[in-house]
Amino acid sequence: MDFEGAQRGALLRFDVLSLFPRMLDGFLLESVIGRAVRRSIVEISSHSIREWATGVRAIADDRPFGGGAGMVLKPEPVCRAIDHLRRDNSTVIYLCPDGLTLSTSMARDLAKKEHLILLCGHYEGIDERIRESRVDMEVSIGDYVLTNGVLPAAVLIDAICRQIPGVLGKWQSLEQDSFSDGLLSFPQYTRPEIFEGMAVPKILLSGHHKNVDLWRRGQQIARTRARRSDLWEKFGNEPKN
Repeated sequence: MDFEGAQRGALLRFDVLSLFPRMLDGFLLESVIGRAVRRSIVEISSHSIREWATGVRAIADDRPFGGGAGMVLKPEPVCRAIDHLRRDNSTVIYLCPDGLTLSTSMARDLAKKEHLILLCGHYEGIDERIRESRVDMEVSIGDYVLTNGVLPAAVLIDAICRQIPGVLGKWQSLEQDSFSDGLLSFPQYTRPEIFEGMAVPKILLSGHHKNVDLWRRGQQIARTRARRSDLWEKFGNEPKN
């Protein structure tokens, strides 16, 4: 299914290859991503790998050599699909548990690309020869296994699109995100000022923007040290400008 706006002028195009392309329908039509597509900031198309399979049954998977439970995606349809979609400016990304872990810095770098082909893993994975001959980059969204790679592809698309100018309503929203500068985000409050006996911190009601910024920075530091020692250690070791 295509989720394309006007093709000219889009900053980035995604082509998603999977066995279940309709899993992306609602995600790509709603909220921030849907608005970005309608405004032609990005183009996103979701394809079934079976479109490039042959035979009456359009089989795209088979049993693994050496035995084992589960099936493996065959190299012929996957490679035909990639070759059909690939351009000179394309980057092919395979979503898999053993890839590089997705991070904000990775999403920021990928947002500068012009065309991303996202290959979703299914069942026991894909034939290794696909990885060796067609894949440019392998990405994981965490140390766990999902039913297939469509959900990781959606996560990757969302993370990347947030880094593209014009996708978010306010660029400041991106600057306040967790991990944007290596730290977790600060706590947020809205009306009412008192809820079930819990009051909004007075500093946020002061109107003193510099003091608010200092308080928020302190909260970021405290939260990161308490909840994510790995991030805090990395933040402490990074050179500061």
